[in-house]
Amino acid sequence: MTTFTTHTFPRTRIATLDVFGAGKRKQHVVALLEMDVTLGREKIRELGDRVSFTAWLIHVISLTLKEHQHVAAYLLGKRRRVIFEDINVSLVVEKELDGQRIPVPLVLERADTRSAAELTAQIHDAKTRPFTAKDIVLHKRSGRLERLYYLLPGFLRRFFWHYLLTHPHLAFRKMGNVAVTSIGMMGAASGWFIPSSVHPVCFGISTVVKKPVVVDDRIVVREILHLTVLLDHAVVDGAPMARFVSDLSEKIKNGVGL
Repeated sequence: MTTFTTHTFPRTRIATLDVFGAGKRKQHVVALLEMDVTLGREKIRELGDRVSFTAWLIHVISLTLKEHQHVAAYLLGKRRRVIFEDINVSLVVEKELDGQRIPVPLVLERADTRSAAELTAQIHDAKTRPFTAKDIVLHKRSGRLERLYYLLPGFLRRFFWHYLLTHPHLAFRKMGNVAVTSIGMMGAASGWFIPSSVHPVCFGISTVVKKPVVVDDRIVVREILHLTVLLDHAVVDGAPMARFVSDLSEKIKNGVGL
């Protein structure tokens, strides 16, 4: 008889699966992009440990969304959208709990007003801060109702997500209006991954590879980031999406914020 072992998932994974299910109901348009990050990475290497690549990307994304706030809007009913003044970014941080590494959301509030170095410090603090089974979101105290979430049956948890997403102010307060995940950088394979999200806009940071590109009619080798962007077509049309992506690409290419 073949031997085997059985492992129990940490209960925090329940929320991960619920978010994935709720995200499938969003009307996201998926953009698979290649961004030239050569200049930015050169500057980051000069700065040493003060700025991480992920934190810099979040900084640039937040600055760009501040200029295109409608991209990060929530849908209210069928004909209105709620545009928040601040850019609050939800980032997944891997924490260890009972010998297992699990993803836990961290909300970076007012990321558009923070420098790349400040975001780097907050992310580092979140990674090193102790974490317990009672915690749901890092750097935020969980309320009694939030701690009961994992005890609810599936249909009540699904109702919770439906209620949250139809009440933009509550959703923004709990999870911000932007999601960023960088799990694609943890592997060596070149390409994109397509995340699932309940946020109006989501960014999947994947691999950086060296590629030959044409610059000033010359072929040169540049560092190219594979970036996936999910944009909610329920709140923004194609032309504004394209303008946002073009502006973001230029800012990243020029190493803005470093």
